[in-house]
Amino acid sequence: MATTEVPDIVIGRLPIYLRALTLMDEAGQEFTSSQELGQKLGIGSAQIRKDLSHFGEFGKQGTGYEIKYLREQISKILHVDRDWSVALVGFGDLGQAIANYAGFANEGFHIQAIFENDSTKIGQKVNDQVVVEDITGLSERITQQKIKIAIVAVPAPVAQEVADKLVDAGVKAILSYAPITLSIPDTVRVQYIDPVTHMQRMTYYLD
Repeated sequence: MATTEVPDIVIGRLPIYLRALTLMDEAGQEFTSSQELGQKLGIGSAQIRKDLSHFGEFGKQGTGYEIKYLREQISKILHVDRDWSVALVGFGDLGQAIANYAGFANEGFHIQAIFENDSTKIGQKVNDQVVVEDITGLSERITQQKIKIAIVAVPAPVAQEVADKLVDAGVKAILSYAPITLSIPDTVRVQYIDPVTHMQRMTYYLD
């Protein structure tokens, strides 16, 4: 596996390749090519080969890629060949939808702790497993469970404060739904999901 730094844009495409390979594998397909992947994903075949070359040689001349093997290798590269514990901060409408979304658990991301400051929601149980906790206990709980990933689903005015607490508790990756850019140390990875900005990007192309 390559030891040089891989561009983040390349890392961002790996989950897309993994998803396509998973669908192919589940359909019983054994081999594919960069051309076929490119056609399915709208990405140039040369770009796919270049992306994968950062991590080694996975294809064979004449046969292309063995789907199951390439799927396993990308899973290892992304460290999703294991389960991850996740903390969720915010249990409003959005937080509740996230907590009940089965897609995370299906891919190995398990919400093990949920935090909220609304006393009417504290103590509620999600899927008969996870109890919503008071946010005042966030630092101790995350440190105790050694949780490295957190989802932030709180209003913008309190998002930075929440992020600071998460970082101090040892969280190394944050998925933020808050419509604000967070000030985070370089040692912590942040991904933003803001549906409004994506809508605004699309309306540019509309009359």
